[in-house]
Amino acid sequence: MGFDGDGCGEVVGVALSGKREQFARLIARGVSNAEGRRIVGVHRRTGTRWRYGRTVRVVGGRAVHYPPVMIPRTLPVARSARYLSVDERGVIADLVRAGRSIRSIAGEVGRSPSTVSRELRRNADGRGRYLANGAEHAARLRLARPRRRRLELDLELQRVIVELLESRWSPEQIRSELCLRFPDDDTRQLCTESIYQAIYDDTTPLTRAAWTALRSGRRRRRRQATTTRRRGRLVAMTPISDRPAIVDGRSEGGHWEGDLIMGESNRSAIGTLVERQARFLILIHIPEAH
Repeated sequence: MGFDGDGCGEVVGVALSGKREQFARLIARGVSNAEGRRIVGVHRRTGTRWRYGRTVRVVGGRAVHYPPVMIPRTLPVARSARYLSVDERGVIADLVRAGRSIRSIAGEVGRSPSTVSRELRRNADGRGRYLANGAEHAARLRLARPRRRRLELDLELQRVIVELLESRWSPEQIRSELCLRFPDDDTRQLCTESIYQAIYDDTTPLTRAAWTALRSGRRRRRRQATTTRRRGRLVAMTPISDRPAIVDGRSEGGHWEGDLIMGESNRSAIGTLVERQARFLILIHIPEAH
């Protein structure tokens, strides 16, 4: 028995293990971290460690490692509607045996002729026959599967990157260095994002070596904000299309039209005011904001 190390006094045992399993099931169903923590009744820091994994030191200096929650694949992943279903392949097989043309079959199943033509070419058996079950099996074998990172397969590349990370090189510097060390080997030249992904993946040996190299000091990636920026947006404005016909026809003076011209990188701006009948123009200098 022991404490979870977040200062909340939660006892690590069968009860907390059950909560962790419940938390993992909730995350697998798409529940957010905050909602999952609220449902199972654990502290915010405990839920964060469960979700992303972390090593902490408890009383006595002993290090306790919390591996990240592995989302179970207990339910079959729904296939996108852009792929042919088993039923559609059955209809195609029946129509092929009936001697129908590709365009006729495409119209029957609601697909493009190129889709049907590609399906018949790819998934026919060795004798040139198109069978629904065989085509479905062949298509599933070609589905994308997770592949191992190049860093896991290439031990020399892995050694170089770990060495540079331990020397406190940033991923951007490592990317440039790989181009210099392996100029003729494209398989050993990684982009910065690939290095970052390997760093934040607990299954790769780069993770612990990189924790001291990252200037942020974070051991997991910060989620990017998805809120829409509204700064500088004009609200409650009347669109030009709704202005009266007398203004649109320029037959009456006294109607002004304004606009804003932005400079390079939005570092400068000029406002314009035009009197629609006389075409009189006023330029308004807008000082650079500091």
